[in-house]
Amino acid sequence: MLQAGIIPVTPFEQNCTILFDPETKEGVVVDPGGDVDVILQTVRENGIVLKAIWLTHGHIDHAGGADELREALGLEVIGPHEDDRPLLQDIEAKSKMFNIEGVRNVLPDRFLKDGDKVSFGEHEFEVFHCPGHAPGHVIYFNRKQKFAHVGDVLFHGSIGRTDLPGGNHQQLLDSIRDKVFPLGDDVGFICGHGPGGQIGEERRTNPFLRGL
Repeated sequence: MLQAGIIPVTPFEQNCTILFDPETKEGVVVDPGGDVDVILQTVRENGIVLKAIWLTHGHIDHAGGADELREALGLEVIGPHEDDRPLLQDIEAKSKMFNIEGVRNVLPDRFLKDGDKVSFGEHEFEVFHCPGHAPGHVIYFNRKQKFAHVGDVLFHGSIGRTDLPGGNHQQLLDSIRDKVFPLGDDVGFICGHGPGGQIGEERRTNPFLRGL
């Protein structure tokens, strides 16, 4: 069975997520936004062997620590969609605005596109391009275990903000309607900030999704 652990990082309390197999201890880290020393310590203490770094999008709190972690462990950075290349190359400039130290610009080893698949061990995830919060935002879906990592597309009781550069409110709603909802009401999700949830509950109760 797939398991997940969350490490809140950066002043934004971003959910850096470790997805791992409890038997083999192999896993990946999703969105190492910063505090790389904390991520490394947690991984070592739990005996996790990381195989890759996956990014949902290029905002500083999600991607700011990816290059440092890649350097420390010799891992590939995979994702997001290439439309987020400008954001990934603007991380260091943004760090001055938000007074966050130690983050770096990052060029992924591989960008992703809608319909791609990524995996570690026997755990396969489908990739969906879901722009709106960020132009190149992707989500990762494990169909076998009915689990998705949706980054900042959807939250428990809310949705991603769209007032940042490259954001588009209608595009985000379209992504949720056309890409997230069809995954299934019984699919559970982890998001980029705060508690996760279940897609069906958000469809029924999330005030930002009425009328979709």
